[in-house]
Amino acid sequence: MKVLVGYYSKSGTTKKMAEIIADSLEKEGVEVKLSSVEDVDPKELLEFEGIILGSPTYYGSLAYQVKKLLDESVSFHGCLEGKVGGAFTSSANIGGGNETTLLSILEAMLIHGMIIQGDSQGDHYGPVAVGKVDKRVENNCRRFAKRFSQLLKRLR
Repeated sequence: MKVLVGYYSKSGTTKKMAEIIADSLEKEGVEVKLSSVEDVDPKELLEFEGIILGSPTYYGSLAYQVKKLLDESVSFHGCLEGKVGGAFTSSANIGGGNETTLLSILEAMLIHGMIIQGDSQGDHYGPVAVGKVDKRVENNCRRFAKRFSQLLKRLR
């Protein structure tokens, strides 16, 4: 099982979250490609069973760099069907648009026909950091990765 953990990070917070998620997936026995979305060719998305994307929250939405990858993935509409998807974000404020950012990423994944798993505990739509990566964020990133790998294994 191969998973892409793609992210855009200007301050380093989203990158740190990506690293925690990637490390946790690897501990679950999943092969991971950790990469800035700026270095991901949209064709590469076809190579993975799972795709996790992270973005800082800018004006209640995802960063241009993540949106660009998603926009360019339209060439493969329908080809990502059945793959597992997930999202994570960081912002400066608790009401900074975290959920709308996550939902923007997840909406694109759902339109591709990807499978998304919510969480009844903690961060329901995906891990969220407010200001910095603290113990709560680390725990939610690890929980997210573990649940993501469990879903992948059940489906495969």
